[in-house]
Formats: sequence, C-alpha cells, structure tokens
Amino acid sequence: MESTHSGNSTVEGLQAALVAEQFSHAIDLLKAEQKLINSRLDRLELDSTDHEQRLRSATDGVTQFKVWSGLAAGGSGIVSLIALLRTFFGG
Repeated sequence: MESTHSGNSTVEGLQAALVAEQFSHAIDLLKAEQKLINSRLDRLELDSTDHEQRLRSATDGVTQFKVWSGLAAGGSGIVSLIALLRTFFGG
C-alpha cells in the first residue's frame, strides 16, 4: 500500500512540475508578446509625430501660398486702379 501512495506522490509531483513548466512557458510567451506590443507602440508614436510634422509643414506651405497669392492679386488690383485713374485723368 505504501508503494502505491509513494507512486501517486511521484505522479502528482511530475504533474505539478509539468503544470509549473507550462505556466512558466506561458509567462515567457506573454512577456515576449508584451515586448512586441511595446515595440509596435513606440513605432506608431514615432510615425504619428512624423505625420504631425508633415501636416504642419503642408499647412505652413498652404498659408504662405495664400499670403503670396493674396498679395499678388491685391498688387494687380492696385496696378489696375492706377491705370484706370491715369486713363481717367489723362495721365
């Protein structure tokens, strides 16, 4: 009877060791997954910053174009007005 009890104890010990090893492996997999997720998140944050900078640059370019376009249109309006006044006053 003692040998059966001792045999059960050995089997239970092996099962406990197997479960412990499986848990350890699962934890290692989760840690590796977490590192991968953190790496991806870091890359996404860098990409997001890069896109924000590109959008700001594009917005600045559009704003500068609008200013120059407005100045050019206003300048040609002034030139047209001067030409009209010269014609009207005979100059």
